Amino acid sequence: MNLRALGYFVAVVERGSISAAAKQCYISQPSISAAIGSLETELNTQLFQRHGKGVSPTDAGTRLYPLAKRLLNESKAIQALFSKPEIQVPFKLGLIRSLGVQRMSMLLKDFTNACPDMDLTLVEPSEDADAKIISTCDLSSNENFLPMWHDTYLLAIPPAFSLSLKSSINLGDLQQQAFIHRAPCEALTSLQQLLDMEGIKMQIRARIQTVEYAVGLVAAGLGIALVPAIPAILEHKDIVFRPLADIELKRTVGLALPFGQSHTEQQKQLSNLCDKYSN
Repeated sequence: MNLRALGYFVAVVERGSISAAAKQCYISQPSISAAIGSLETELNTQLFQRHGKGVSPTDAGTRLYPLAKRLLNESKAIQALFSKPEIQVPFKLGLIRSLGVQRMSMLLKDFTNACPDMDLTLVEPSEDADAKIISTCDLSSNENFLPMWHDTYLLAIPPAFSLSLKSSINLGDLQQQAFIHRAPCEALTSLQQLLDMEGIKMQIRARIQTVEYAVGLVAAGLGIALVPAIPAILEHKDIVFRPLADIELKRTVGLALPFGQSHTEQQKQLSNLCDKYSN
């Protein structure tokens, strides 16, 4: 059985569409479709169902997925067993805390796979680094910026709050609302300035730094929070998400590289990943 075809199959399952899988694997869509077709012929079964939003695995595809993952991991383990140790190249990557665990994990997985000889250290975006994943507000004049994600912001609201019954939230609705304060957050800074102008005050119930903590406290019913509309966050069934009607809050997150310098192999690999993750 062709391991490359199995790799394409796994990519399609995880990305939910052939086009997204092709982007991830850096090959054309027809090549992935042909590989999946050959795999279906070899196994004499249909592996995917096509629909308007992409594809989803059939029962056969669902059964094949964990087996394919295990086989691919074992193949990598065999290669690693007989590969010669290489000199580790140190690399510092600045990373904002509000990127989201899922996006951070996928990015770091792809990055470390592309640079197996790298000794990676994650640092705060304010520290010296070889590259940074930041929003445009943190960009300095001596850095080039490659956009990766464009996020809007929503209010995360506990279902037990009366605010959750409204389809859209006005600034006045925030008066005296229990609030989870997350910093640093450029969107919250903009919102707070507008609230101050309107004389609207919220009750701060907790001060935290990460999006995951904010979501956890909202789910626990402690208060509302302003969060980026990251798909993994929006999957929470025990939280109601609503837009703010009076202000549109957005951010662009991307890769910042030192301006005017020759890029290292690690920096080039990060640049290549920008095309995969840009939305």
